[in-house]
Amino acid sequence: MKIGFFEKYLTIFVLVCMAIGVGIGYFIPGVPQFLSRFEIASVNIPIGFLIWVMIYPMMLKIDFAAVKNVGKNPKGLFITWITNWVIKPFTMFGIAYFFFMVVFKSIIPLDLANDYLAGAVLLGAAPCTAMVFVWSGLTKGNPAYTLVQVATNDLIILVLFAPIVGLLLGVSGISVPWATLFLSVFLFVVIPLVAASLTRYFLIKKKGKDYYNQVFIPKFSTVTISGLLLTLILIFSLQSDLILSNPQHIVLIAIPLIIQTFLIFFIAYGGAKALKLSHDIAAPAGMIGASNFFELAVAVAIALFPLNPAVALATIVGVLTEVPVMLILVKIANKTKKYFPPSSTPIEVM
Repeated sequence: MKIGFFEKYLTIFVLVCMAIGVGIGYFIPGVPQFLSRFEIASVNIPIGFLIWVMIYPMMLKIDFAAVKNVGKNPKGLFITWITNWVIKPFTMFGIAYFFFMVVFKSIIPLDLANDYLAGAVLLGAAPCTAMVFVWSGLTKGNPAYTLVQVATNDLIILVLFAPIVGLLLGVSGISVPWATLFLSVFLFVVIPLVAASLTRYFLIKKKGKDYYNQVFIPKFSTVTISGLLLTLILIFSLQSDLILSNPQHIVLIAIPLIIQTFLIFFIAYGGAKALKLSHDIAAPAGMIGASNFFELAVAVAIALFPLNPAVALATIVGVLTEVPVMLILVKIANKTKKYFPPSSTPIEVM
């Protein structure tokens, strides 16, 4: 699988959209002021719509029928589950806390440090859903097994995302609006997931799987990225004052996020090597753990902390660093393939 044009240069597009958004907020402040009026329960309606535009096409790729194959070669699934739900959220919290509260204590004010920590927590509790198919393809991962890994991960998100986020935010002393947190999961995970599953079911039933995979899905190839970039322009136009006041904070936020990404990749990848899993299962396991469902993190940050834009800023920095770091990890995975057993027998997805 080749990485698409938008995905390959996502970091550049993000930087451009950041600049456009900040420029609009600074030179044409009336635009974000007008858009900020459209809110329901503290959720900005234009941003909410764009978030659905991001997430729904991603959910279309998930085939939950693959979950029935969960018992076939379960070691790779154990690595994915343990890495993403027992290790990753807590290492993210620990690394982010160390940098924001200790290393950068004299640089970042406490209120902003708390906000950045909250954003990091949201990223750490949201493992990758869609982009992992790109990373898996670039490492010649087993596509059927990757599908099972992602499908089971999405089901776990429904159950564990809110409790883990609430726990870690509570430990850090950040007030947790539990009702809003669960509402966010319902709005930005449950609804698009159900809508995409119904779309998949009825379209395949009517026109067949080949049409769905080869004709329908490709129509959305640029929709998610376009929605993400438009969301970033809107968010940064609303946050232009914060960014212009603290431009160096973007670099400071990126440091713990990058360290966390490399750490989690090697934990999952190394664990797969220890269990003697084949490379086509080990590489995607590492990629799922290392990358983030940043669309969900951004959405929940906006919904939970509408008056604290720095939380969303931290999640957006995750978008900024994701592609270049993940491409480095793809190269590492491909260069170390010889240290793994031969490819496994593919899991068939009916």
